[in-house]
Amino acid sequence: MIDHIGIRTADFEAAKAFYDKALAPLGASLLMVVPPEYTDGVKVGGYGRDRPVYWLSEGEPASEPKHVAFTANSRAEVDAFHAAALAAGGKDNGAPGLRPHYHLDYYGAFVIDPDGNNVEAVCHRPEEA
Repeated sequence: MIDHIGIRTADFEAAKAFYDKALAPLGASLLMVVPPEYTDGVKVGGYGRDRPVYWLSEGEPASEPKHVAFTANSRAEVDAFHAAALAAGGKDNGAPGLRPHYHLDYYGAFVIDPDGNNVEAVCHRPEEA
C-alpha cells in the first residue's frame, strides 16, 4: 500500500553511515542520490532492495520522532539488523524477539537512529526449522 516514505535528517552523512550499516543485513542499500540541481543543493538519497523506498533528506528532522519498520526475510536478518544498527551507533529500543501481542510469529527488533526515530526490522514468518 505504501510506495515509499521519506524522513528528514539533521546530519545526512551520519544518517547515511547508520543506514548503510543497519540496512545491509536486510539486503537494502543506498540505491540513488538525487543530483543536487534537482534539490536546491539539499542532500537526498533513497534506500531499498530493488528500488528506492526509504528516502533521507537533509534538513530539520520532524519535531516528533517517527517509527518505521523494515521487512526482514528471516529472524536471523532481524538479529543481524539489530547488531549492525547498534554497532553503527543506534540505541537499543527492543532486543530481537517475539512480540506475540501483535501476532504469534511477529519477530522484531527496535533501535533509535541518529535523529531519534524508532527503526524496526520485523519478520512475520514462523521460525525456520
